This record gives sequence, structure tokens and C-alpha cells, in this order.
Amino acid sequence: MIADPKFNTAKDWFEKLRENLIKTIESIDGNNFEITNWDHKDDGGGTMSKIKGNIIEKGGVNISSVGGSFNETMRDAIPGAKENPNYNATGISVVLHPISPKIPSMHFNTRFIKTTQEWFGGGMDVTPCLKFNNEEKYHKGLENLCNKFDKSYYPKFKKWCDDYFFIKHRNESRGIGGIFFDYVQTGDWGRDFEFVQEVGMYFHKFMKDTLITLRDHQWNEEDKKKQLVKRSRYAEFNLLYDRGTKFGLETGGNIDAILMSMPPQASWE
Repeated sequence: MIADPKFNTAKDWFEKLRENLIKTIESIDGNNFEITNWDHKDDGGGTMSKIKGNIIEKGGVNISSVGGSFNETMRDAIPGAKENPNYNATGISVVLHPISPKIPSMHFNTRFIKTTQEWFGGGMDVTPCLKFNNEEKYHKGLENLCNKFDKSYYPKFKKWCDDYFFIKHRNESRGIGGIFFDYVQTGDWGRDFEFVQEVGMYFHKFMKDTLITLRDHQWNEEDKKKQLVKRSRYAEFNLLYDRGTKFGLETGGNIDAILMSMPPQASWE
């Protein structure tokens, strides 16, 4: 990997966040993650951490730090890749599909990418299959977080998330949204990095509070049927539209890690 202070600072943060998230999830669920290291076809690699537990039916906390060269197809789509196709990328990705339909599926990722340019991207979103009572509080927390850095962030990143996670062929949203951002490069790298750290810490707290609050709520078979149908929409989006899935496949990432986000079961009625 490149010997770049900013890249390695971001990489170290993602690794620290991974450790904290895994520790929290294991303490709540009562089961341990299965850890697998993998090597990238060009340079670097990552760690895939999967759990099938008492509360989380299927979950993953993955990190990767890789380098290589973008193919001809991707060079036009990636800032700075036309000038030089070489890239380095580091990031963390989390997907949790709980057993209980009362607990929403949760998704989070943040990343730092260097070409001839450099930027942060990421976000978090939540996919309930039943009414989620903390929806207003969840969005307000994200708004407060964003406002600490730029008051334009929340409306812009919320809309980006709503638009991004809209399933066009179904004419419906995947979930209740959150924030989604990319190409964050304001000229103040330290401030941008602080924003990305805050997003990671917000997800950690939200995930912990949600799992603890809802884990003992009762549910029935009708609730489970609704969950499985909602999961089918989740699968359709990830296979047809998700940029992270496409990026991973185009750059030769680990297939199991890329498809970690797929739900363990789904139903098409």
C-alpha cells in the first residue's frame, strides 16, 4: 500500500471503528464473528467479519485497503482516473439483518479514495419492514451531526440518500433513508475526516441503542412475512443499483465480502 499519512490515518480509523463495532455487536448478540482475511488481486486486501447469531440473523463488518488500476470502463466515472488510472481505497462497510422483524436492517459505510484527486464518501441508511417509532429521532440526530460541519450537508445528503436508495422498477424506497455522500473534498482534509469519524460514531451509537431497545419486542409470523418481502427489495437494489457492489466487482474485490449485504432469506410474492 502507499506510504501516505492521510491514507494511513483514515485506514487506522476504519480499523479502530471495526473493532469497536464488533465488540458491541458480540456483547449484545452473545455470539462471535467469523473472521476471514483476503488478498486483493493487485495490492492490499481486507478482513471480512461475519456473524449469524441470536439477534443478528446475518451481519457483516468488513474493512479493506486496496490499490490497483481502474479499467477503461471505470476511468470516465471516477474523478482523477482519466489523468492516471491508478487508485488506492480504504474503507469500512457494515450490514446487519436482524432475526426480529421489529428491528430494522441497518447499513453503513465510509471510505477514502485516492486517484490524482482524493475524497471521502459513505453514509448510513435504515430499512424497517414495520413501523419504526424512532424514525424522527434518527433523522434529527443526523441533521444535528451534519449541521456541525455545514448546514447544507443534511438536506443535500438526505436527498442524495433518498434518491440513491429509490428502487426505480418498483417505484418505492428501499427504507427510510438517512444520509449518503460522496466526493467530500472541501479543501480542509482534517475537517472532512472529522465529519467521517462523526458519522461512524453516530452509526455505532444508533446501532447499539436500536438493538438493545428492540431485541425483546414480540413479533409474529405475519411480521416475519413482511420482513421477507421487504428483504426481496433489498436484494433487488443491491444487485441492480448499488455502486459499492459494482465498484467491488469491477476492481476485483472479494466476492463474499462484496455480497455480504445480501439478506439471508427473502420472499417474492
